[in-house]
Amino acid sequence: MNKIILLLLSFSSFLSAQNSSTLNSQKDTSYNFYTASAKMHKKFPEAELVLPHVTQNVKEVSNIVYAEVGKRKLHLDIFYPKNLDHKNLPGVVLIHGGGWRSGKRQLVIPMAEKLAANGYVTIAVEYRLSTEAFYPAAVYDIKAAIRWMRANARKYKINSREIAVYGCSAGGHLAALIGTTNGDKKFEGDEGNNGYSSNVRAIIDVDGVLDFFGKGSEEVYKKSGKPSAAHLWFGVSAKENPEVWKEAGPINHTDKHTPPVLFINSGQPRFHAGRDEMIKKLNSFNIYSEVHTLEGTIHTFWLFNPWFEKTFDFTLKFLKKTLKSKNSKVSTEKNKNFNR
Repeated sequence: MNKIILLLLSFSSFLSAQNSSTLNSQKDTSYNFYTASAKMHKKFPEAELVLPHVTQNVKEVSNIVYAEVGKRKLHLDIFYPKNLDHKNLPGVVLIHGGGWRSGKRQLVIPMAEKLAANGYVTIAVEYRLSTEAFYPAAVYDIKAAIRWMRANARKYKINSREIAVYGCSAGGHLAALIGTTNGDKKFEGDEGNNGYSSNVRAIIDVDGVLDFFGKGSEEVYKKSGKPSAAHLWFGVSAKENPEVWKEAGPINHTDKHTPPVLFINSGQPRFHAGRDEMIKKLNSFNIYSEVHTLEGTIHTFWLFNPWFEKTFDFTLKFLKKTLKSKNSKVSTEKNKNFNR
């Protein structure tokens, strides 16, 4: 009982320390396909932006409301093979980046479409950004989307036991945090379909931070006077409340229950702070992981070819290894530690 009281007091203190003046509910549109292109083309003028496109063998259902928080409706888009005369397919939840503050789910639709064309049911999810809600709201939202996926598994012929999470940049961090907190009620929230699990069986982290205090991280050790993206998301600085910054680091939840992890990284080390230390933890528990670093690339490489195709290839091969499907031979014994 004393521990519960202390936990509630600690969380209450955290909420009171958050600076609500940074919440304005106005969308930050600074990160999108075209601003990313402008930055990328300064260094790689030949890079080809990959945009969403109509795929003949993929069915899309857009703007599905998967949860409501007050008057705020949260949406997702679902993609699956048009021919549903098959056994249930593995699912993949895709999370966009944008520093927890900007970006839209449309940024991950090209990958969602491509995975769907290759035999997966995928969802691109919207979540509350730091202009409208502090951490851990985004975590609650995405876990609610995973529960929605399981609640609708029969309708879309999803193998509800075989769901992975994929994210890029801030979305990569969220993917890792969601996967490493499988079964932890503190991170569930209460946004609907709570009778279903939000556990995932595999994590794909594309250039997402694993440890805010890790070597190379600029979130805590940012040199300019402006708050970092993480500071704006937490609503407090690392100096004011280091514990919440640690709590949000996936490395601090990595244990024997963590599912397999795929790390795909740019050549900029600050975006994979904590990765090597997390891999050491995974190795100590004999948990499968892969690392692919695309040397010389800059952040947002995954939106452009030739790197989009490489990211897709790494992802597809990893999913075949870690999720059960007609193209994958993974025994129950090898998967015994995937979920709590």
